Amino acid sequence: MRLPFLRRRARGPEHYPEGPLRTLAASPPPADTTPVSEVELLALDVETTGLDPASDHLLSLGWVPVVGGRVVLAEARELRVRPPEGVDVGDSATLHRLTDDNLSDATPLSEALPPLLDALHGRVLLAHHASLEVEFVAAAARTSYGTRPRLTAVDTLALQRRLQADEHGEVSGSLRLDAARRVYGLPRYAAHDALTDAVAAAELFLAQVAELERRLGREVLLRDLSPQRSG
Repeated sequence: MRLPFLRRRARGPEHYPEGPLRTLAASPPPADTTPVSEVELLALDVETTGLDPASDHLLSLGWVPVVGGRVVLAEARELRVRPPEGVDVGDSATLHRLTDDNLSDATPLSEALPPLLDALHGRVLLAHHASLEVEFVAAAARTSYGTRPRLTAVDTLALQRRLQADEHGEVSGSLRLDAARRVYGLPRYAAHDALTDAVAAAELFLAQVAELERRLGREVLLRDLSPQRSG
């Protein structure tokens, strides 16, 4: 089943308010026939107060570019986000260890979102269970700009499901980020840190592309990754 955000038809830049969303919309997304080696991606992970973008809030953004088959650590960035007035972290702190105290002087959402949107210019968003990242970014953009951004996304969880499925389409084993990484012999990282998880997803993606290329017997194209476009 395709999620609602995947069915939206792309709008032209003129339909977005002036500022980061219009600039992002003016960046042409890669064509589906583009070799993955020529596609720039931005691996993104978010930490939040919960799992519902309609009622929960961003607390941390971590991202790192993937360019030319490399994870560009020199351009990695993490921003902690101060929740709205009257919103506390609650029980989510037991997962990501972000507390009300250490978020009290964090970056306001209105200042945290533009650097992320700038980093996404001409790039494909990459995440493990990408619908979560897409919808939280969309909710943040609605709060700041009144509308959602134009995004193209690749989901490493969905890709791993395809790679692990047997001839009947059944999947055995976990598809969680750490479990997927173990399939390729990648090292274990501590979970629920936005930047660490973004790097982990980026490394997983490169391993998945190598495996997919082996199975296809040719260079992997963007369309082979089932990219989803929204906005």
